[in-house]
Amino acid sequence: MFGRKNEPAADSPPQPAEPQVPIVGKGTPTPRRKDQEAARRRPLVPTDRKASRAAERQAAVEDRQRVRRALETGDERNMPFRDRGPQKRFARDFVDARFNLGEYLMFAALAFVVISFIVPQAAAAQVFILGAFWIVFLLVFADTFWLSRRLKRALQNKFGEVERGTVWYGSMRALQFRPLRLPKPLVKRGQNPG
Repeated sequence: MFGRKNEPAADSPPQPAEPQVPIVGKGTPTPRRKDQEAARRRPLVPTDRKASRAAERQAAVEDRQRVRRALETGDERNMPFRDRGPQKRFARDFVDARFNLGEYLMFAALAFVVISFIVPQAAAAQVFILGAFWIVFLLVFADTFWLSRRLKRALQNKFGEVERGTVWYGSMRALQFRPLRLPKPLVKRGQNPG
């Protein structure tokens, strides 16, 4: 009854031996937690600090190279966070597909500085030079304002809602000289950004 074990009857015939089946599981006992933790244990401070610093430096260099390659090829997985996402990609393509006056603002400013040194210091000449610079600056401002309005409308039409900072991202990209832009432009001027 209680506590008894069922024992095979002594007078029953012996059972035929079962064929040996290979073990399908791991086949080894589960390691003890204590052993696993001891195997993973490492010192908090590395014993060879010089080698550790060199390894960290090498990892940082490889990370920078990976990001640089991503910026040149357009691989979004390795780009910095500020450049990721379909809306940022669309904004880049939208800006790169058009001619922007802002690209040449720095060159215009440099030209005005050089001209102001070359032209005599007469007050009338300086007024014209400064006036011309302000006209160029206002044209760039108007072009960038027009771009931001069109970009915002295009983003709303394509995505419905515009992510915060995307229009500013596109406007600042329009002020950079095209060959120096990162991520590199992937569309030609005049091409439909999609």
